[in-house]
Amino acid sequence: MTDTPEFERRLRDGDPVVGHWLSVGHPAVAEVCARDADFAVVDTEHAPTDLETVTNVARAVESAGDAALLARVAWNDPVRIKRVLDTGVSGVLVPMVETADEAREAVEAVRYPPEGVRGIAGSRANDYGRELDEQVERGDADLVTVVQVETEPAVANAADIAAVEGIDALLVGPADLSGSLGVFGEYVSDTFREAVETVLDRAHESDTPVGTLATNDEEIRLWADYGYDYQIVGVDAGYLAEGAERAQSAYDDVMR
Repeated sequence: MTDTPEFERRLRDGDPVVGHWLSVGHPAVAEVCARDADFAVVDTEHAPTDLETVTNVARAVESAGDAALLARVAWNDPVRIKRVLDTGVSGVLVPMVETADEAREAVEAVRYPPEGVRGIAGSRANDYGRELDEQVERGDADLVTVVQVETEPAVANAADIAAVEGIDALLVGPADLSGSLGVFGEYVSDTFREAVETVLDRAHESDTPVGTLATNDEEIRLWADYGYDYQIVGVDAGYLAEGAERAQSAYDDVMR
């Protein structure tokens, strides 16, 4: 229920949109992170986040301002995608997409028939049925579909994945991709850099933006040097941990 078309336009226009990763699942944390951001991603793949939590996070992000909220689903599955979209999020982030056919499956899961396979029902996304007719008529016009490039086969197929109609952006998962390439965490290695450059070059052939996730300031600078179009600049749990560690270190400096 966020004003997603503006975010989608800026993403497609190559504006340097910035986001935050939400893994804690608490609405207050989401509200704090989203206040000055362009978007946020609530994780349901590796975090213990259920649908009720996604819904409450969506409410919090909407209250914070104009940020779009995407939900990272646990798998490229139409049921999982349908259920998170019904919470009223602005779109989905789909992991482990390796081929154009898989990318098309993700798009079809987001869209209503006849273009897609998303089930039609009253939900928070359409004001509990009050705007259902309008939403179905609108189709997927106000939803963002981003797929993740996380494996060596996905790199090889990046051009075809990016060219699928309805894919708004790609997102490189640095941990999984480096692991797939046999250089886990070695983000300055030639192997990893060449793979990222391949994804960027191939995706840009169809003017599809490519982003990634940073977990610290050094990575933000590194990814900017790589030429990514947008970034998720950190994880909420990481912000909390860093703040706690910094405060305790300050205490230790003056008291011990």
